[in-house]
Amino acid sequence: MRGQVTGHGYNAAHSIGTTAAPFIFCPIRSSLPELMQEILVLYYSHRGSVGALAEQIALGIHQVPGAAARVRTVPRVSTVCEAVEDDIPASGPPYVEAADLRECVGLALGSPTRFGNMAAPMKYFLDGLAGDWVNGTLAGKPACVFTSTASQHGGQETTLMSMMLPLLHHGMLLMGIPYTEPALNATRSGGTPYGASHVSGADGSPLLTADEIALAQAQGRRLAETALRLAVRP
Repeated sequence: MRGQVTGHGYNAAHSIGTTAAPFIFCPIRSSLPELMQEILVLYYSHRGSVGALAEQIALGIHQVPGAAARVRTVPRVSTVCEAVEDDIPASGPPYVEAADLRECVGLALGSPTRFGNMAAPMKYFLDGLAGDWVNGTLAGKPACVFTSTASQHGGQETTLMSMMLPLLHHGMLLMGIPYTEPALNATRSGGTPYGASHVSGADGSPLLTADEIALAQAQGRRLAETALRLAVRP
């Protein structure tokens, strides 16, 4: 079965990614502890760098008792109207569905840069969330953003901010990385106060530095801790 690139048709029980990781790709609600709260880690990755950051953010989320990461991606888009993508990705996490947005208590959003902006697949997905905006699906939930660029000054901060703008319209509570994280002062590669990041170099290497890993995990922990506090509000 094939679906349009705009679709998110996935309802299988589990999906095995290309790399072993302890986070949940497609959890079944009944299989999670009753008090477990899920953070949606939603990203688009073209060459693997943003996906590597997503893994580390998910690891950080899982370091917080009571929190779990639900990892999702978005389909590619094409200028060819007849172009389609399989309903189930060939590898990695499944495509995001409406239920993922409703059921999450927080959101980590990631995309590579395209001329200082988020990539088209993520922008296309966000542009289709008018119904969730009207219904306030994401209002009051905490969120963070992350990205990767080939060069040190390749538009990381503007890309991160481009992802923040629609989240503000949805009423989400945006979080960055504070300078109380030692790696933010020490890094000579990726990592910004606006969100976790990676510098892949001209060869597009997805291998993260120690500082990039530390900051991505710290961002995941901070998001999970905040989401759990907000989730128990009366």
